[in-house]
Formats: sequence, structure tokens, C-alpha cells
Amino acid sequence: MTELSITSLLLTETSPVYRDNGTDCPIHSFIDLILDGVTVLICLFGLVGNGVVLWLLGFFIKRTPFTIYILNLAVADLNFLLCLLVYLLLGTVESLFCFHEFGHFLRFFHLLFLFAHNASLYLLTAISVERCLSVCYPIWCRCHRPKHLSALVCALLWALSCLVTGLMSYFCVSDGTEHCRMSHIAMYVLDFLIFAPIMVLSNLILFIKVRRSSQQRQPGRLYIVILLTVLFFLIFAVPFSIQRFGLYFNYFNIPIEICNALASVNSSINPVIYFLVGSYRKRRFRGSVKVALQRVFEEHLGEVPEGGSGTGAAPTREEEVPSLTMLARTSS
Repeated sequence: MTELSITSLLLTETSPVYRDNGTDCPIHSFIDLILDGVTVLICLFGLVGNGVVLWLLGFFIKRTPFTIYILNLAVADLNFLLCLLVYLLLGTVESLFCFHEFGHFLRFFHLLFLFAHNASLYLLTAISVERCLSVCYPIWCRCHRPKHLSALVCALLWALSCLVTGLMSYFCVSDGTEHCRMSHIAMYVLDFLIFAPIMVLSNLILFIKVRRSSQQRQPGRLYIVILLTVLFFLIFAVPFSIQRFGLYFNYFNIPIEICNALASVNSSINPVIYFLVGSYRKRRFRGSVKVALQRVFEEHLGEVPEGGSGTGAAPTREEEVPSLTMLARTSS
């Protein structure tokens, strides 16, 4: 019973859909192979894009609270794409050459990209909440925000994702079926009923604030990047979670190849968003990737960077509020 639950949970339900050719070897259909091939290409593109983002944010762009979040998000996307790529390649080799020894590796890499997927959701929620607070309470965030809050939050969210995935792995692999189902339910409750609603609500508030202030000035690039990132996450990554939740409880039958392709697009598109938003000026796309990322993330540098000090770009109107308030008090 335990071995059956392991297979049904971590292999059959998460492997590409296949049919048996009578020799106990799974084989893909031609459409499945095409979709998996497209997903592999998207993963390779995303690995390059996220690698460039990591390199630039790590060594060339001033460290701020939001670049720390984006840096961790890029790490999560990079891990997801790498694990999904290896998972698809191993699955294809297993089906073509009938290597049953890859079963344990497939389960391992499935858990790894599930861990990275959860971490991406948690990090996006933290980014949305912090940006929403910085817009609604700019004085408090500028004067009272702990210096290393972003790094601490990222560490806690990585630990939470590790804990959730580790408990699910333990209960489903070692403890059989009794607690495996409950661990799955707990994970999806945490994702769908806690983090996802908080992320959507924060961005809805942020969108309303941006729309109200758009008559006075154009919304900043960072606003646009966050809204687009969350929007594409909801479009491309949510079907990935819904498919696994529904397939486990026999509610949905969304092809796994399509969900993998959409999830790979979600983890690959963020560097494209950063570049397009940062390089768009006067109805044209100009500048290098480095310059584009600097325009996106350094326009918010009226605040003191985490882990150091220095001069940044000119503060926005939100960031000028504290100084104007102090000036008014001095005059009075």
C-alpha cells in the first residue's frame, strides 16, 4: 500500500501522461513530446534570463529591500526551471529507453520544483505586501522599517517552503497514505487560502492607489513590474497548482504537459518584464539589460539600501513626504 501511494502521488500523477505499449515501458504520444520539447526550450531560455538577472543584481545594481526580494525570486525561478528541465529529460529518457531506475530521481526532482514553486508564491506575496505598505504608509516605512527586514523575510519564507515540502515528502513517502492526504490539503490551503488571497488583495490596493495618482504623475516602473509579475503568475502558475490539486483528488483532468509549459513560461518571463519595462522610453525600447534593471529598481532608491549606504536616484514624491513634513515642523 505504501509503495502504491508513493507511485500514485509522486510519479504517475506528476509524470507526463503516457500510455503503456505492452512491454511495461511508458511511451509518450507525439503531441506530448512536442509540448515537452517546447517546455525544455522555454526552460533553457528562462535559465539564461534569470541567470543574467542574478548576475546583475548581485554585482552591479545597488542593493535595496526590493532587489533582495527580486534576487530571491530569481533564485526560486532558476531552481524551478532547472529541476523541471532535468525532470522532463529524465522522464523522456525513461520512456524512450525503458529505464525504470529513474523513478526515484523523478520523485526527487518533482519535490524540488514543487519546493521552488511554493517559494515563488511566498516571495511574490511578500513583495506585494511590502510594496503596498510602502505606498499606503510611506513615512512609517521610511522611518521605522527594520534595516534587514527583507533578508529576514526571505529566509523565513524559504524555510517555510522547505518545511511544507519536507513534511509532505515525509508523510507521503515514509508514513503511507493516512497523513499524506492531509499534508497535501494543508499545503494547498496555505497556498490558495492564505498566501494567494493576500497577494491578490495587496495588488488590488496597489492598483487602486496607482490609478488614483496616475492623473498627477505616471506610475513608476516598479509598480508596473510588480503588477505584471503577479498577473502573469496568476495566469501561468496557478493552473500548475490547480492541476496537481485536482488530479490528486480526481476533480480535474488538465493535461500535465500544458501545465508544465505554462509554469515554465511564468518562471521565464520575469526577466523579460524587467527588461521591457526598464528599457521603454518615449515609445521605444532602448538601453542594455543592465541599464533597464537599474531604471526599474533604482528609481525607488530614495531609501537607504540594505546592507550599506550611498546615494541613489532622486526620491519620488512619496519618498519626499518625510522630508517635507520635517521642513514644515521646522518652519512652524
